[in-house]
Amino acid sequence: MDFVFMLTRDDRTVTDCLHVLDSVRELGITHIGFEDVGVDAVTLRRLHEQIRALGATSHLEVVATGRDQALDSVRAAVDLGVDWLMGGTWVEETLALLDGTRIRYLPFVGEPQGHPTRLAGGPDRVAADCRRAEAAGCAGVDLLAHRATEADPLALVRAARAATAGRLVVAGSLTTQEQIRALAEAGADAFTVGSAAFAGAVRPDAGTLAAQLTAVLEASGSRP
Repeated sequence: MDFVFMLTRDDRTVTDCLHVLDSVRELGITHIGFEDVGVDAVTLRRLHEQIRALGATSHLEVVATGRDQALDSVRAAVDLGVDWLMGGTWVEETLALLDGTRIRYLPFVGEPQGHPTRLAGGPDRVAADCRRAEAAGCAGVDLLAHRATEADPLALVRAARAATAGRLVVAGSLTTQEQIRALAEAGADAFTVGSAAFAGAVRPDAGTLAAQLTAVLEASGSRP
């Protein structure tokens, strides 16, 4: 299962993202993500260039809940040339903006609300959204399972897995190695961790960010 390290805290890119990325380069993380809020456009471009220089796959996640702001995030992804675009719910408009690019799109499923984002909707809603996304031509889905307000997170993951053959990424509010292992068993292809690593929540007995990320890599199966 792939681990996407998000250079974000509370759904915003951390202001020292360039320094953070440099500090963990030796860990060999192969998927790195960010959001287009929290830092300016110049910093975002430098960040993306550094991610590419590491040989990692880049991910931009859309967290805006308004249509115009969300589509502005899509345009930012196109301008940067990221590998994966995650989030947002305006599927048709987003795919139209991505037409002609190599960016693969994973929309949110369920009903994202607020900022930081929570997720409304149960397994039936998530499954239906997965089927619609696949039919529209999306590469998979972005599921905020552990921010669910109406359902068990793993029930949502299992419903999504049964409804799509595309890439299933579980994003947001993962804090333990046990949760990560359970996602793999439920069928997730990838997951994101950002805030929990910065807060030291993944491995409370070890304070450094590198120790937190190493624990995540181990739980994902990326480290022996």
